[in-house]
Amino acid sequence: MAIQAKNPGKRSVDSLLDEARADIDRYTVAQAFDYQQQGALLIDIRPVAQRVEHGVVPQALVIERNVLEWRLDPQCDHRLPEISSYERRVVILCQQGYASSFAAASLRALGYQHVGDVIGGFDAWRAAGLPVQAEQ
Repeated sequence: MAIQAKNPGKRSVDSLLDEARADIDRYTVAQAFDYQQQGALLIDIRPVAQRVEHGVVPQALVIERNVLEWRLDPQCDHRLPEISSYERRVVILCQQGYASSFAAASLRALGYQHVGDVIGGFDAWRAAGLPVQAEQ
């Protein structure tokens, strides 16, 4: 996984983010929307407070960040029922497109080949006028 330190010195979060992003796909909101319409899993990893305040994407699967790997590992007993393969396209969404990059890199390390995040996150999705609804 690209996030591992190459030397034991102190590192910045920006350098870690650059490494994570070098290892994943990054999608515009239009691409993410298209992939969702084609059957990709659009996964919202934001905490409930952000979803309540800002809304959610209809049909997005909500999996908070702290359990993401367990729910999406096809080999794990705690996986979601719809997870059976590393081949499914997975698009990760956070509020602004930072935490989602780290999450996508983690899924890439699990073995997902078609995984990426949304550039600009939910904020960019909403700004583009794509579907949003209140948290249920």
